[in-house]
Amino acid sequence: MAGEKTSTTQKHPQARHFWSILIIIFNVLSLSRSHDYKEALTKSILYFESQRSGRLPYNQRVTWRYHSGLSDGLEQGVSPINPYLKNSDIMIRNVAIIVDLVGGYYDAGDNVKFGLPMAFTITMLSWGVIDYANEIAAAGEFGHALEAIKWGTDYFIKAHTHPNVLWVQVGDGDTDHYCWQRPEDMTTSRQAHKIDEKNPGTEVAAETAAALAAASILFRKSNPHYSHLLLQHAQQLFEFGDKYRGKYDESVRVAKRYYQSVSGYKDELLWGAMWLYKATDRVEYLNYVVENAQSFGGSTWAIAEFSWDIKYAGLQILASMLMVEEKPMQHENTLDQYRSNAEHYLCACLNKTKSSNVHRTPGGLLYTRKWNNLQYVTTASFLLTIYSDHLKSINQTLKCHQGEVGPQEILAFARSQVDYILGSNPMAMSYLVGYGSKSPLRVHHRGASIVSYRKEKGFIGCTQGYDSWHGRKDPNPNVVYGAVVGGPNLLDGFSDDRENYLQTEACIYNTAPLVGVLAKLNSLDSGYGVDKPLLISSIQDKEIPNELMVGGKGDMINRYYGDTCTEMEDEYGKLPVNRALDERIIRPTSYEGSPWAIKIGLHKSSLKP
Repeated sequence: MAGEKTSTTQKHPQARHFWSILIIIFNVLSLSRSHDYKEALTKSILYFESQRSGRLPYNQRVTWRYHSGLSDGLEQGVSPINPYLKNSDIMIRNVAIIVDLVGGYYDAGDNVKFGLPMAFTITMLSWGVIDYANEIAAAGEFGHALEAIKWGTDYFIKAHTHPNVLWVQVGDGDTDHYCWQRPEDMTTSRQAHKIDEKNPGTEVAAETAAALAAASILFRKSNPHYSHLLLQHAQQLFEFGDKYRGKYDESVRVAKRYYQSVSGYKDELLWGAMWLYKATDRVEYLNYVVENAQSFGGSTWAIAEFSWDIKYAGLQILASMLMVEEKPMQHENTLDQYRSNAEHYLCACLNKTKSSNVHRTPGGLLYTRKWNNLQYVTTASFLLTIYSDHLKSINQTLKCHQGEVGPQEILAFARSQVDYILGSNPMAMSYLVGYGSKSPLRVHHRGASIVSYRKEKGFIGCTQGYDSWHGRKDPNPNVVYGAVVGGPNLLDGFSDDRENYLQTEACIYNTAPLVGVLAKLNSLDSGYGVDKPLLISSIQDKEIPNELMVGGKGDMINRYYGDTCTEMEDEYGKLPVNRALDERIIRPTSYEGSPWAIKIGLHKSSLKP
C-alpha cells in the first residue's frame, strides 16, 4: 500500500507540489514552536502505571486502573507465596515450586506479560536514569522513575525461581487477542511459560540479566541490599543463558508470533555482559565482550536499527564509550571496531552514509517499518543524545562518509525527532498520548477503551468487549497518558482508529528510551543546562534539598557543567569534573542573568572553564 501511494505522488506533480508546500509550512511552524519537555517527561513516566499488572499500590496515580492478574502462576501448579516472605525465598514442596508471578507490565494494548520486551524496557529506562539522573531529579521525577524500574525488577526477581529457571511469559497472545477485555476482567489463559536447562532461552535470560544489572547501578547508594540482590540474579541469569544456549522462541513457541527473535541470542549475550561489566567493573565481563566481539557480531555487524530484538547498536555505543576510560591497551583495536559500527548506525540516522541511510518521511521522521515505527525513532533519539554528550565531553566530532557532524548537530537532530513525536509534524498530531492540543483519542488499548473498573465493576466478558467497546467511534473513556503510539506512515499520514493497531497501539518499549532524552532536553530549555558560565558560592550542606542529592554524598554527577568546564579546583587540588569528590554535592539553583549561581556544600570550590 505504501508503494502505491508513492507511485501516485510520482505520477501527479501537483500532489508532490502540495506536499512540498505543506512541509515548508510545517518546518516554519516547527521552528517557532517550543515544547514543554517537562510535561512530556512527567507523562512518559506516568504511562508505566497504566501498564502495571498485579496488586496496585496505595500511591497509584493512574486511577482508572485496578488490581489484575492476581492469580498469575496458578494454572500450572505455581501458586502465589505468602506476601510476607522475602522475594528471594524459594519454597519447594515435593516437585512444585511456589512462586509469585503476580506483577510486572503488560507490553502494549493487550493483557499478556512478555518477558523479552519487558526486560528491554527496564534496561532502557535504567540507562536513561543512570545517564540523566540529575536532569530527571531536577524535574521532580527521579522517585517516580525508580518506582517504574522497581516494578519491573521486583517481578523479574520473583520470576527467577532457580539459577537455571526463568518464567518468561504469562498469558497467550492468541487467546488474548480473541477477547477484548479490561485486565481487571480477563478470562483468557494465564498459563505461564518458563525457560530452563532443557528448554533454553538465551535472549530473554541475557536481556533480563542486562535489566537487573543496569537497575542495580541505580539502587547502589539508596538501597544497597536490593542492588546486591539484583546483581546476584543478573549474574546467575547471564551464566544460565550463556551455558545453556538456545533461541527462546523455540522453547516458548507461543511467543514466536508476537516477539520472534530474528537476530538470535548473540547480541543479547554481549549486551548482558556489557551491562554486568558496567555494574561490577569485573574484567571477566569486559573480556567476554572483547573476546566474542567478532564471532558474535559485535564488531562486525553494522545495523541501522536498535530495538527489543536487535541490541547491536546500543551495545556498540556502550563499547565505544569505554575507549576514553582507562582500559588495557590490548582492547583498543576491538573497541575501535565496536566504535566504527556504532558510528555507522549514527551516520545512517543522520543521512550521512553512502547508501544505507535510514529512510525518512517527507516531514523528516526516521522510518524503519510500518508497524509501530516510533519504537525505532525513540531508540535512535536516545542513542543520538547519549553519543552527542559523549562526543562533546571528549571534544570530538562524528566522522561519516558524507562529512563530519558535531555534537550540537547530532543533538539537534535527536530533538527534531522528539519534537515530531510531540506534534511538530505535518499532521500537527502529538503521538505522545495526552500531550499537546491534539493526540490520539482511540488508542488500541483494551483497558483504556472500556469504562474504568472503578466506575463500573460489572463484569465485561470476552466478546462483550468487542461488541460494546472495541468498535465504538467515540474517544476512549480513559487516557493512557505518556504512551507513544505506533505513529504515522511513510507519508506522515495517521488514522486515529482503534482498529488501526499498526499506528494506534502503544508499547512500553516505545516510551522507555524517550524518558532520558526528554530529561536532557528539558534541562537545556529550563536554563539549568550546560551551556552557560558558572559561579560557585559556598553554603551550608543543610541548604541543599535532599531530593537532588542523587546517590548521596561523594557521588557527584556533573552534567550541569561538565560540558563547559574541564576541571574543579579547591584546597585539595584539581580534578576532572567527571570525577566524584568526597563530601561534595553540586546543583544549579537560580539564574540571575549571567553567570549561573551554583551551590556547593562543605567546601569552598571554584570551577575553571
